[in-house]
Amino acid sequence: MANFSKPTGPQFSVDVYQNEYLPEGGRDVNAIVTVTSTGGGTAGTTGARATALPAAGGSAAVVLMLDCSGSMDYPGAKMRGAREATAAAIDALRDGTSFAVVAGTHVAKEVYPGDGRLAVADGRTRAEAKDALRGLSAGGGTAIGTWLRLADRLLSSADAAIRHGILLTDGRNEHEEPEELKAALEDCAGRFTCDARGVGTDWDVEEVRGIARALLGTADIVADPAGLAADFTTMMEHAMRKEVADVTLRLWTPVGVEIGFVKQVAPTVEDLTGRRTEAGPRAGDYPTGSWGDESRDYHVSVRVPEAAIGQEMLAARVSLIVPDPAGGTPATLSHGLVRAVWTDDMVMSTSINPQVAHYTGQAELADAIQQGLDARKSGDYDGATAKLGRAVQLAAVSGNADTAKLLSKVVDVVDAATGTVRLKAKVAEADEMTLETRSTKTVRVKK
Repeated sequence: MANFSKPTGPQFSVDVYQNEYLPEGGRDVNAIVTVTSTGGGTAGTTGARATALPAAGGSAAVVLMLDCSGSMDYPGAKMRGAREATAAAIDALRDGTSFAVVAGTHVAKEVYPGDGRLAVADGRTRAEAKDALRGLSAGGGTAIGTWLRLADRLLSSADAAIRHGILLTDGRNEHEEPEELKAALEDCAGRFTCDARGVGTDWDVEEVRGIARALLGTADIVADPAGLAADFTTMMEHAMRKEVADVTLRLWTPVGVEIGFVKQVAPTVEDLTGRRTEAGPRAGDYPTGSWGDESRDYHVSVRVPEAAIGQEMLAARVSLIVPDPAGGTPATLSHGLVRAVWTDDMVMSTSINPQVAHYTGQAELADAIQQGLDARKSGDYDGATAKLGRAVQLAAVSGNADTAKLLSKVVDVVDAATGTVRLKAKVAEADEMTLETRSTKTVRVKK
């Protein structure tokens, strides 16, 4: 009998939820894939065999990018809040973490430690970094691509398993062409992850969300600068819990199977379909970024060839892959199977899996909010009422109380069950931006 040693570190599991039964002529197969990492460290399993990977431990590097453009002085509370928030984030660094602070204007400047280096977090370097923050003042423009490129250079100098950025801005990226920011994001993608925050209400939601989306981080609004310190502390604590970097979701499909889409659907909706990289015959990898102790859900949709009643097939194999730091063969952490079975039982073939139904609704909810806000901005109030009413209905059905609360600041809800609403005559800009920024946040399906 084979003797497998007990793995140490985090364990990755893959659970597939689907209704595998199709009617005669049926071709579309949908599944929710739940990926869970528990235990910390970097070990995973493939079937019964344990796969031990090099532990990340304290091997992390973080660059904080702080907007220091002239608008940060209007009001002055923004600059004060940004300094305090950065200091709070520095205090949350784990001992041994490599870190740096960058001041961002129309150029990027190293604030600490300087000379293209990273400091190693301990009592002395934290104190020095916080002292350096006191000398920051606002002035100049905004060219976020330069901030990201400097962060990339600094992070690439670290021999760290986890490379992460935290970026704060209060304005639009007005001092470089959109193509320059796009190029910077393309160059930085896969090299480090980044959380992005907008403070106040003068920044562009899609711009900030685009940064987080490209770099597999989170995006949010901090309308009141007084809330920055708490938000930065939470972000840094979350980053410090990351243990496994560059995990990809690999989808293998048999001959004749077409991929419809691959989306993350919890904790936020993120379409990964266009981010596929080929990984061998009929296999492709979709990036998921860094992991700590957490669970995420993915919606996989494929189209299979038609088959006769009674036949069954493997529609897709979903695996978790992590690269070998030494450049060897990537490790498979865990995998799950998506199946298709043709039946003439109408009850079995027409039943919608609860997880699939829930997350289809959550994706529609995010789309309805975005379309409704776009219609409102363009003056199409009937269209806005219809879309935001549908969003209210979907939020109520799915139990997404946080989104329902945000919607209630933009519309007066007459009947949530039917989606009957009236647009509010006056809406605070911060409330509208908060709804737009957080529209992709989902709630987990009740099991």
